[in-house]
Amino acid sequence: MGAPNVLQAIVHGFTSGAMLIIAIGAQNAFVLRQGLRREQVPGVVLVCALSDALLIQAGVWGVGVALAAHPMLAWGARWLGAAFLLLYALKTAVRVCRPQAMPSGAADAGSAAGAQARVLLTALALTWLNPHVYLDTVLLLGTIASPYDPTARAGFAAGATLASVLWFAALGYGARWLAPVFATALAWRILDSVIALTMVVLALGLVCTDCL
Repeated sequence: MGAPNVLQAIVHGFTSGAMLIIAIGAQNAFVLRQGLRREQVPGVVLVCALSDALLIQAGVWGVGVALAAHPMLAWGARWLGAAFLLLYALKTAVRVCRPQAMPSGAADAGSAAGAQARVLLTALALTWLNPHVYLDTVLLLGTIASPYDPTARAGFAAGATLASVLWFAALGYGARWLAPVFATALAWRILDSVIALTMVVLALGLVCTDCL
C-alpha cells in the first residue's frame, strides 16, 4: 500500500479507537474522579494509556481473532468483570453515605505511597478485568484492522493508540476545570451515585445475555 492508504488507515484507526474509548464506562469514570481530586493523575493516565496501547496492538495483530474462537474464555471474563464492577460499585456507594469535599493538605510519605499503589492497582483492574476491553477494543478493533496489509495495519494501530492517549490525557487533566463544581460534599455524593449506578448497569449488561 502507498502512503495515502497508510494515512487513511491511521485516520481510520483514530476514529475507530475514539468511538470505542469515548464512552461512559468504569475506566473513564475512575480517570474522571482522579482528575477531579487531582490524585495520582499522571500515573493513572499513563497506566490507562499504556494498557490500551497494549490491548490495541494485541487486537490488531491477531489476539482478537483468537478470543473469538474461545467462547468459554469470553464467558468467564464477563462474569469476572461483572463481579469486580459490583464490588467497585459497593465501594463507591459507601462513599455516597460518607461523602468528602475536595481533599486538601499534605499526607505523610507512607500513606501517600500506599494510596498511590491502591489507585494504580485499581486503574489496572478496571482496565484488564473489564471484559468490554477484550470484546470491543481487542476483538472489534482487530476485526476492523484485519483487511489491511501489515504496513497499513501498523498505521491503524498507531491511530487508535493516539486516540486513546489523547482521550485519557484530556479526561485526567481536563477534569480540574470542573474542580470548583466539586468543592462541596454534595457534589461528590452526586458524582459517586452516578458512578456506582454506572458500574451496576455495566455489570448487569455483561451478564444479562447469560441470564436469558
